[in-house]
Amino acid sequence: MDHHDWERVQVAAKSIRERWRGEPEVGLVLGTGLGALAREIEAQATIPYGEIPGFPRSTVESHRGQFVCGRLGGRVVAAMEGRFHLYEGYSAAQITFPIRVMKELGCRLLIVSNAAGGLNPLYSKGDLIVIEDHINLMWGNPLIGPNDDRLGPRFPDLIEPYDRGLQELALAIALESNISARRGVYVSVTGPNLETRAEYRFLRGIGADVVGMSTVPEVLTAVHAGLKVLGFSIVTDMCLPDALKPVRFEEIIAAANEAEGKLRAIVRGVLERWSG
Repeated sequence: MDHHDWERVQVAAKSIRERWRGEPEVGLVLGTGLGALAREIEAQATIPYGEIPGFPRSTVESHRGQFVCGRLGGRVVAAMEGRFHLYEGYSAAQITFPIRVMKELGCRLLIVSNAAGGLNPLYSKGDLIVIEDHINLMWGNPLIGPNDDRLGPRFPDLIEPYDRGLQELALAIALESNISARRGVYVSVTGPNLETRAEYRFLRGIGADVVGMSTVPEVLTAVHAGLKVLGFSIVTDMCLPDALKPVRFEEIIAAANEAEGKLRAIVRGVLERWSG
């Protein structure tokens, strides 16, 4: 991070403010199969990433690639419909630039979602996981480089990257709504290949419940920026090394789409009840 980055954040935020007067409290990052949540937003502005200075462009077919601004669950929100990944060739700093812009626009809470593989044998396909902690096995970290104190501290503390109170709230709403949700540890890898059987055994052995290729860079940036974070994984396929079947990407998307209704109900409930 250099001063130039702080300035780029100002330029991007200014360009969004020219098209939308809202002051968002909550930023949403909607991953694989979770774009329909964006359509629940009473949108006041929808801006393609290519029209925001400094934003990368999304190259993954299942991600739309636009910034949706408006209201959801009684809150003013700014949502990324489609995210960026290291495996697309972006740097960790590029991937997380939109998080900086959300903070600059006024967000105090970041809600992130992803599709993930289930490592915990007690999970099943379609389960919703409230992320309680993560393990970073990506080769990149968005905070590497000179630190700009205007953006956050040099050595951010990760004792509680995912807000404990918001986890409890999400689980309580799930229980009331008759939705099966569990708490779990997310491990992030670079991808884009899925893991070998030996890697699945390793990931389970180090304490991970779900594995994915995103989310951690955004969370590191959010914590650095002083945002509260709530994270969700949808288990789209089971990764049990002794019962491994080839995965079809279409099935992953289908499972994410199917579970998305549950996630929408919980996110809406959290927004309605968050006392932030």
